[in-house]
Amino acid sequence: MIDKFKAAFREEAYELLGQLEDTLLELEVQPHNSELINAAFRAIHTVKGSSAMFGFETISRFTHEIETVLDQCRNGVLSITKDFIGLTLIARDHLRKLLEYDEPPPQELANAGGGILERYRIFSGKGSIEAGKNISSGKTPEGTFSNEMAAATFRIFFKPDAEIFMDGTRVLNLVEELAGLGQATVFPHTESIPNLDSIDPEKCYCYWDIILTTTKDENAIRDVFIFVENHAEIRVERIVEAPLDEEGRSKRLGEILVDRGIVSAATLKDALSSQKKLGEVLVEKHVASKPQIESALVEQEHLKKVQDRTELGTGSIRVASDKLDALVDLVGELVTLQARLARTSLDLKDASLASISEQFERLIAQLRDNTMSIRMLPIGSTFNKFRRVVRDLSIELGKEAELLTEGAETELDKTVIEKLGDPLVHIIRNSIDHGIERPNERELAGKSRKGSILLSARHSGAYVLIQVSDDGKGLDKEAIQQKALERGIITPGQDISEQELYQLIFAPGFSTAKAVTTVSGRGVGMDVVKREIDSLSGSVTLGTEAGRGTLVTLKIPLTLAIIEGLLVRIADEYFVFPLSSVDGCIEIRKQELESLGDKRILSYREELVPYVELRDFFESDGESPQIQQIVITQSQDNRVGFVVDQVVGDYQTVIKPLGRMFRDIDGISGATILGDGTVALILDVNRLSLVAQKDGLRKMGRGV
Repeated sequence: MIDKFKAAFREEAYELLGQLEDTLLELEVQPHNSELINAAFRAIHTVKGSSAMFGFETISRFTHEIETVLDQCRNGVLSITKDFIGLTLIARDHLRKLLEYDEPPPQELANAGGGILERYRIFSGKGSIEAGKNISSGKTPEGTFSNEMAAATFRIFFKPDAEIFMDGTRVLNLVEELAGLGQATVFPHTESIPNLDSIDPEKCYCYWDIILTTTKDENAIRDVFIFVENHAEIRVERIVEAPLDEEGRSKRLGEILVDRGIVSAATLKDALSSQKKLGEVLVEKHVASKPQIESALVEQEHLKKVQDRTELGTGSIRVASDKLDALVDLVGELVTLQARLARTSLDLKDASLASISEQFERLIAQLRDNTMSIRMLPIGSTFNKFRRVVRDLSIELGKEAELLTEGAETELDKTVIEKLGDPLVHIIRNSIDHGIERPNERELAGKSRKGSILLSARHSGAYVLIQVSDDGKGLDKEAIQQKALERGIITPGQDISEQELYQLIFAPGFSTAKAVTTVSGRGVGMDVVKREIDSLSGSVTLGTEAGRGTLVTLKIPLTLAIIEGLLVRIADEYFVFPLSSVDGCIEIRKQELESLGDKRILSYREELVPYVELRDFFESDGESPQIQQIVITQSQDNRVGFVVDQVVGDYQTVIKPLGRMFRDIDGISGATILGDGTVALILDVNRLSLVAQKDGLRKMGRGV
């Protein structure tokens, strides 16, 4: 049982350390932001308390000393510096390593922790920091949370004097400052504003009811009004929160009005006996004004939202990824079973069975979509990891660079996101190493000393486009060409397009670096990018402009589990095109196809499109039919046609891996099981078109 709790602690600790890294990187840019300092302190404090609870004494002692220094930063005793941020990032990495071991950790790891703590002691200006006190119990050192408290909700009434503008007070700034203390709902009372012809612009006619949920105490709230307390009516009351009733309300409207002193309990009881709504009755009897009722309703809604977030089970829950994968597998089996049912219904021609099959298909489609949406995660969680990469590598290379992000809310299948980590790391490292110039070089070129790398994501149909762009010097076309000549990848005088030349960067072992360093020179980075993106059935393209920068675009499918496909037949074999890559289908006669000759180019929508005869490509037996179909696909931003015997129709495709023996077959990305139990191969359109162009039609397909 204890192992289960330790696993839960580790999971939470990894998440907290991830948040700590993000906070520290933001703090490096905003060193005086007290909210960020508090956030870093809370993360370390939580890890310390939880680790002590589950017997991770080394982690508890280590975090206690870091917490002490962070508390000094919170109280203004120590300043946040770049060195401090760097040291705390090292400490964060050390904590991740400690989490991998039970007590006690390896001696060399414990020694490394001692060295880190010694640097903290130097930073704090003390010879030593008292350690070990209250650690084993997980208690907080006295005074640690002197300015913090559990979240509470306050009702604040703020009515400035009419003449308050005369001394230069900006009333709205006070309201905004108050709202900045937590989650606030502000209700302005404007009923006292006169008509325009009689208004005095130097007088304040408004007053406010503010409902504030905050971790600050009442004194912190009153401090906002410290300079106007003699020129305004101010009331601060803590709201005693009640459990939600059967209608999901924390407090009823009448209770709030009684708490505010607007109505008495007796008046409320009398009003409740009416068949009308309580608010309407009280307004009709002139017991309360309409704005007072509206303000009370605003408070009621605020309390409901606050309690909704704190009620157990109303938010998100943690689910182990293997359970989620098992669910997707089961849904995949149901999709296959539904295909069998549809096929059986068609064969038996039974109306009742056909009706059941159609209803089952609709339910399976909904189940599939809901299950797949659960696997979808915002890519921003991956984006944040690269801020540390940019920071550390910039320091190592003596450059200045910042990472900007766009589209962090774009969602992708979790499996796809997991596989994007390494490719994006290599692309960003190359942008800093080969793209971003040194600060002095950028100044000479008329640029800012600090370079920027933009990481963006957006949806494009069934794909996500992920782009990494920098404002560096761009790709050196001559250096790439020279290196390709030296390695014999191209021959002197060979006609090669600019895009084809840039694609050589992805060749194994290719590097334009003049010397091997810890960052580059071995030619493995971009090779990894190409290999990983190909495994995702995606594509990668390059664009560059000398002196202006480079753009790398990754085109990735949304999911790798269940896709919509177009089922086709060639001889007795079935194949599936991902429907997202299909642009259209055309019918063509055998004689007409033969008349096109060996050029293998046809006209499609006023555009010349190359095509591939898959019957020849896969060396299928038998004669082709008199009427064939050409599936027009979008490949690497170009259209390519594929000739098949027959287009069967749309098909929900559950992707199954091929296994090790067939893993390296070009043009095939997986397989699926049809309704009758036969296997159909899923075509990799990008690889298929490239291989066909490079190796010829008859050199592939053996063993498929």
